[in-house]
Amino acid sequence: MTPQQESLFPGDTLFCKIARAVCRAGTLPRKELYETWEVAKRVRRRYRGGRVLDLACGHGLLAHIMLILDDSSEMAIAVDKNIPANAENLSNTLISAWPRLQNRIIYKNISIEEVDVRPDDIVVSAHACGTLTDLIIAKATAQLARVAVLPCCHDLRQSPTCGLEGWMEKTLAVDTIRAVELRAKGYKIIAQNIPDEITPKNRLLMGEYEKKLGER
Repeated sequence: MTPQQESLFPGDTLFCKIARAVCRAGTLPRKELYETWEVAKRVRRRYRGGRVLDLACGHGLLAHIMLILDDSSEMAIAVDKNIPANAENLSNTLISAWPRLQNRIIYKNISIEEVDVRPDDIVVSAHACGTLTDLIIAKATAQLARVAVLPCCHDLRQSPTCGLEGWMEKTLAVDTIRAVELRAKGYKIIAQNIPDEITPKNRLLMGEYEKKLGER
């Protein structure tokens, strides 16, 4: 997306305003904008507040949109081992359009294993490749934090299908096992699809820990 494409988004909707800012930054493909918007709006319909952890963040667009959609989150931390050099340009452009984001978006060039998760966090990730999705779920559930992932690039050599491939396509089996395991950990899960025309890797899995009776 480039500054010349701003005219493609003339409306006054929040999405159009974000799209124009992304165009001005000139850093992202259109597909990533639509994917990220679809994930963020669905997560925010379910989960409000809390620090946002955008893991395997790439340029960190998801972190920004999560705060734009819900100002009650104090901050967002965008984590990736290889944050693109032009991520700062995207962030500065979005902060210029939404000054309230100033000093509330932090980029960390570290591995997911190094991330410190808190129980009241929202852990999100859009298209973390292969078993990175499993690592992100594990990091969130270890602290009983809320989690939302949009898996992609399934590694069928490492991710279990548990024999379900006899009934369903193999990558669907992998994501089904992820959902079942999340439920077994005491999470209320929500499984949704974002539109196929935006991405074929469109299965969004969200979960929030359900406190047991008497549990604090």
